[in-house]
Amino acid sequence: MADLNHVVLIGRLTRDSELKYTAGGQAVCKFSIAVNRRKKSGDQWEDEANFFDIVLWGKQGESLQSYLVKGKMIGVDGELRQDRWQQDGQNRSKVEIIANYVQLLGGGGASGGDRQNYHNNSSGGFSSGESQSYSSSKDDGFTDDIPF
Repeated sequence: MADLNHVVLIGRLTRDSELKYTAGGQAVCKFSIAVNRRKKSGDQWEDEANFFDIVLWGKQGESLQSYLVKGKMIGVDGELRQDRWQQDGQNRSKVEIIANYVQLLGGGGASGGDRQNYHNNSSGGFSSGESQSYSSSKDDGFTDDIPF
């Protein structure tokens, strides 16, 4: 059986994103999100916040950096990656989420309710598409007397 490493999260940014570049010129956008979970404690329901660090590489990071502001709700599809190092003779590690797909969901931040999808395409490039929501009050060109 093959291993599986896939994460899907929806949460709010806890701080503005940071855009940096590697020595090789590759863009790296880092940010973190808070994901709330409801749990029952006795007869009461309590909210518990979980915090996750996310890394977005390349053109995606460059393009989205200005939209990834504190309070903005986003969806992230990616994988877990564990970074290991030694500091002062002690082994350290940190788990981050490497984002493959990011969706701006609106709420908070500067762009309000806009919805944008950003993801890697098969050539390793960047593509985006805008989601639209439709209201039943719009004139869609159809009459109301549908025979079924």
